[in-house]
Amino acid sequence: MNEEQRKLAGMIDHTLLKPDATPDQVRKLCAEAVEYGFYAVCVNPVHVEVAARSLQGSAVRVCSVIGFPLGANTTEIKVREAERAIADGAREVDMVLNVGAIKAGAFDAAEQDIAAVVKAAHARGAICKVILETGLLSDEEKVEACRRAVSAGADFVKTSTGFGPGGATVADIALMRRTVGPRVGVKASGGIRTYEVAREMVAAGATRIGASASVQIVQGAGDAKQQGSGY
Repeated sequence: MNEEQRKLAGMIDHTLLKPDATPDQVRKLCAEAVEYGFYAVCVNPVHVEVAARSLQGSAVRVCSVIGFPLGANTTEIKVREAERAIADGAREVDMVLNVGAIKAGAFDAAEQDIAAVVKAAHARGAICKVILETGLLSDEEKVEACRRAVSAGADFVKTSTGFGPGGATVADIALMRRTVGPRVGVKASGGIRTYEVAREMVAAGATRIGASASVQIVQGAGDAKQQGSGY
């Protein structure tokens, strides 16, 4: 791979979250992550152990999702789910915030929900990303959700589950980056399938990309390099 492909691959969480994913598909995901140098694989909690075993000895991290995809679990269940995922080998957890609380204006409740999962993750040496599900929120709600995630100690804010009404947009990434400032990560996830779109997300402020089409994206970076287009 060329330098541009390696740089982009190092920002990607190679993702497999479909409900009918099998252990063999997870192992294939992990093999691709090692081959292409992706930052992490992102899998459902039931597959964390398989992924961790497959990636043992590699630099690729295991990420799992918490309260996925609705964010409507109780805080107690989200915390326990995070603890179990980390015990099974996850080093990052992507939690769905309580979307209904944000919609209802119950911002303190949403922040407390995030803070509890962040505390559980950090106590076990893992990082926590907060999925906003931007397709369900107004811009004002996105801003408030970002502020509450930062106040709760989150390491990243993330656009989407991929199961909601919309995915990542350049406008949302720019809004989230302006809101959280330079020290908190922004993960663009949902509907990113080409190098060109991934590049736009990074230019808007994304520091991580979540995608199931990761191989296609990185191969597209190689094609763009050959055609003379730079990062």
